[in-house]
Amino acid sequence: MVLPHVRFPRILLMVPVFGLLGGCNAVLLSPSGDVALQQRDLILASTALMLLIVIPVLITTVVFAWRYRASNTTAPYDPEWHHSTQLEVLIWTAPLLIIIALGALTWISTHVLDPFRAIERVGPGRPVAAGVKPLTVEVVALDWKWLFFYPDLGIATVNELAAPVDVPIQFKITSGTVMNSFFVPALAGQIYAMAGMETKLSAVINKTGDYDGFSANYSGAGFSHMNFKFHGLTQQDFDTWVAKAKKDGKPLDQAGFHELEKPTEAEPVHYYKSVSPGLYDSILNMCAEPGAMCATEMMHIDANGGGGKESEANLERLQSDKHKVREGNESPGATFPASGRAAHGDEQPQGMKARPNAGEANAQKTEPGTKQGDAMPGMPGMKKDSPAPAQLNN
Repeated sequence: MVLPHVRFPRILLMVPVFGLLGGCNAVLLSPSGDVALQQRDLILASTALMLLIVIPVLITTVVFAWRYRASNTTAPYDPEWHHSTQLEVLIWTAPLLIIIALGALTWISTHVLDPFRAIERVGPGRPVAAGVKPLTVEVVALDWKWLFFYPDLGIATVNELAAPVDVPIQFKITSGTVMNSFFVPALAGQIYAMAGMETKLSAVINKTGDYDGFSANYSGAGFSHMNFKFHGLTQQDFDTWVAKAKKDGKPLDQAGFHELEKPTEAEPVHYYKSVSPGLYDSILNMCAEPGAMCATEMMHIDANGGGGKESEANLERLQSDKHKVREGNESPGATFPASGRAAHGDEQPQGMKARPNAGEANAQKTEPGTKQGDAMPGMPGMKKDSPAPAQLNN
């Protein structure tokens, strides 16, 4: 017996696909933080404005194709037609109005949602209360894990982040390795993390829950496991979480950080109950390694006119070869205070007079109107008339 051939509509083949899509979590369209909510609204508004052009074009394409099909002999045919003022006005005016609207929307949103700008509200119609201090979190991307410092609380965590609801959060983001991207879709948009640089992100979480965070920029073999959990907690639960970190954690010092920064995959969550002072700043300035020159120190030398030809030895100090330093092969150009030891320029052969360093040479070149002792911008504790760190003078 031969069964009759049955033809199924091709649309039925799409049914299993729709079933798979039903399991997707559209977190970008249903965020839990006010910043992400405003970004969602911006996406929807921009899409709606563009659809004002796209939809009419698609409809008229079908209408024109149907009306002027070869089998329709009643449609007018004018082979000499080449211009219509009314049609030209319609074609150019509508897109121009859309572009103006998109430009205005983008300009306003770019300033309101500037990640470096402190947020002014925790939700629609709910401004940030006067006197509320944001929760500061310092983020460091490593291979292949995330390190979070809570400087105001004195703790640090690996691959786990938490914050109380309706409290502004100020993220300071850098990388101890290659470029990464910090992204918690339910909280706010992605922000890049780059070695030697600090980016920022202001955000707030409005609902309690556990949310996914990850790196949105490929960074090597362990990238797939570079994930963490972000916990939105009540203030009471957040205090309990902090107490747990202080109870279960261990101290994080420079030696512990060197061990932590070694590449690992699927790193488990762990806590640190205390952090060595200045550790995040040394990571940011690329001088967490013993004997490495900090970026701020290099800028201080440059701001004082450079260290002269003797500073060539510092080139190796600026090359981030951590393995070489760990093996004890340090360049003779290390300077104080980055190295933690006295500057080599202070070690003069007997009977030989030290040459003036760059800071002393430039001390007489102070611009008119500039007072000696003025602080260097972005360099706490450094003065314009202070000498550059002593260099290798031999």
